[in-house]
Amino acid sequence: MAQSKGGDGQRPPTKNITKKGPAKGPAAVPALIDPPEAVAREIIIEVDGTVTEAQAIALSERHRLTRVESQNFPLIGATMFRWRIPDNRSVETVSQQLLASGSIRSVQRNLRFVLQQAVETAHDDPGQYAIAKLHLTEAHAVTKGDDVRIAVIDSGIDVAHPELAGAIAGTFDALRSTEGPHTHGTGVAGAIVAKSRLLGSAPAARLLAIRAFGATSSGAESTSFVLLKSLNYAVEQNAQIINMSFAGPKDPLLERGLAAAAKRGIILIAAAGNAGPKSPPLYPAADRNVIAVTATDTNDKLFEAANRGNYLAVAAPGVDLLLPSPDEKYQVASGTSFAAAYVSGVAALLVERNPGVSADVVRRILTDTARDLGPKGRDDQFGFGLTNALGVVQAARPVTAGAGTRAIELPRTTR
Repeated sequence: MAQSKGGDGQRPPTKNITKKGPAKGPAAVPALIDPPEAVAREIIIEVDGTVTEAQAIALSERHRLTRVESQNFPLIGATMFRWRIPDNRSVETVSQQLLASGSIRSVQRNLRFVLQQAVETAHDDPGQYAIAKLHLTEAHAVTKGDDVRIAVIDSGIDVAHPELAGAIAGTFDALRSTEGPHTHGTGVAGAIVAKSRLLGSAPAARLLAIRAFGATSSGAESTSFVLLKSLNYAVEQNAQIINMSFAGPKDPLLERGLAAAAKRGIILIAAAGNAGPKSPPLYPAADRNVIAVTATDTNDKLFEAANRGNYLAVAAPGVDLLLPSPDEKYQVASGTSFAAAYVSGVAALLVERNPGVSADVVRRILTDTARDLGPKGRDDQFGFGLTNALGVVQAARPVTAGAGTRAIELPRTTR
């Protein structure tokens, strides 16, 4: 899973600047600061209307900026430009100058998101306790998530790995990278669709393998702009579920993308974070449109590094898991990343049973069927408890309703 750079989750809040008025972007807030989880000297701006190449060049020259890239995002109905400040002016100064020009809708930092996990090379199979914990064998007797599309926004996935054979519906490299596959993305994909030596939670699902994180000296990183490109692709390719095993600061641009995806009925699932019990909420898990997943071990104890908070929905196995690794290898890995991946697969089992099920109903069924852990009832460590794939499948039995079907909506229970 990913967390804000440095891993302690104790960063100052990142703020964006927006122009006051009836803009599409987020409401105006105080000026940009210079947070360590932002890309140095980079800003993302939203421009009113259509911008010609000549206008873009003029804007660049007028404000002394270097254009890195630009793209139209149908997902949020906006054209975004990524710029670099080539001199010693502060981001705040440049942002205020841009807003004063009258043609800029919003400005924000290009924020960083980082993948992080504890990994060691696997030599012997330590057992796949997640299969029993999630009741996958029983659930797969009913459904395996056939052809449900799950977008995995992550680092590079080894699409040729035997565990992922036949599972890839499409690939997209939002980084235009020349890197090879990465352990994190390959492990996350395996937790969902593995079906050779291992068993994922939805072995018949289809993955959209999206590379959004590139290797750095401190781990695999991504940014606001790249994540928005990834979300846009997932929606365009008709993803039904989006797995986001990364975390970082609250990001207005990512928030808009998630809200737009949720409005289209896409189920959004994210890792709670590995920044520990003292960390503030990390995103996208803490976003109101996202189902946040934490991690437990073989004894149903909470992963020591997991975030806590009232935004947690459910838990799933995420400690010392045997997962695929690039080049037909295997790894033992831990993190809320892999717990989130298991839950994305469980959600796919539900979606296969009820193709039109809403994200709200998915959340309710996941939480109502979870096995309570920790303090009685929902708590800030485990959410509503350990995910139960069999319970989810049983609760999602299709019910004939005229020409279509609907999911059984369970009453909220007190536990």
